[in-house]
Amino acid sequence: MTAIGGAAKTSWPERFLRGTGTAWFLVAVIGQLAFVVFILAYYGTRTAAGDYPSWNDKQLIMGYVKGDFWGNLSFAVHVLLAAVMTFGGILQLIPALRRRVPALHRWNGRVFLATAMILSFTGIGMTWLRGANLAVIAGAVTSINGLMIILFGALTFRYALARKIAIHERWAMRTFMVANGVWFFRLSIMSWIVINQGPRGMNSTLSGPGDIFVACVAYFLPVISLEIYQAAKRSNGDAAKIIGAFYVIAMTLLTAVGIFGAISFMWLPDLRS
Repeated sequence: MTAIGGAAKTSWPERFLRGTGTAWFLVAVIGQLAFVVFILAYYGTRTAAGDYPSWNDKQLIMGYVKGDFWGNLSFAVHVLLAAVMTFGGILQLIPALRRRVPALHRWNGRVFLATAMILSFTGIGMTWLRGANLAVIAGAVTSINGLMIILFGALTFRYALARKIAIHERWAMRTFMVANGVWFFRLSIMSWIVINQGPRGMNSTLSGPGDIFVACVAYFLPVISLEIYQAAKRSNGDAAKIIGAFYVIAMTLLTAVGIFGAISFMWLPDLRS
């Protein structure tokens, strides 16, 4: 995987575009590290202490269920590996790490792909076999995201083995975007609430028009935005690069709003409860 930023070129539109990509990455790192800290501080401590029923203090759709050993195990693996995958994904996007410690980059990439695959299979399984969904549309969107992770991850690994590095890097970035769908979903919920000054169009079963819109945005817009950014980078025209840069700025601001909302109104209150 490669960083969204990268080395600057002489053209100022190119530098502008790459600079906005780097800015998005830095903002995203803050939000992803906050997510990792929350997972470890909330679920990690409770799991280590064997206090599995307290998973449900967070009003999960389907957390701990007494007597459901395999379901509870799947949930624990799914949640805790999310921290491993998220942190590993951050490391993969640091160019200096790839250049100076290529072996670590390769092995960390394998761990990232493996955990992403496990999360996808366990997530789809919990959604449809354990009933961890409140609305069919929301469950379907989440499952499509899981299938995209599996497909993109397989292509990333295939092109790495074939030593087609440029193609591998493109699919790796796509995998990173879809693999963080749950993170983007939380950010999108909070962005929607902050911008609308309340959960407009949302309901308790995640079936409202606002819920459906947010789910589609969260799971599909990030990878679409990546394609827009990459297309702007490949373009020979300055206008395309400038337009792409302003688009990335808008996405960076939206990401920042979501991170602020998630930390302030979702993760910190849960840790204090």
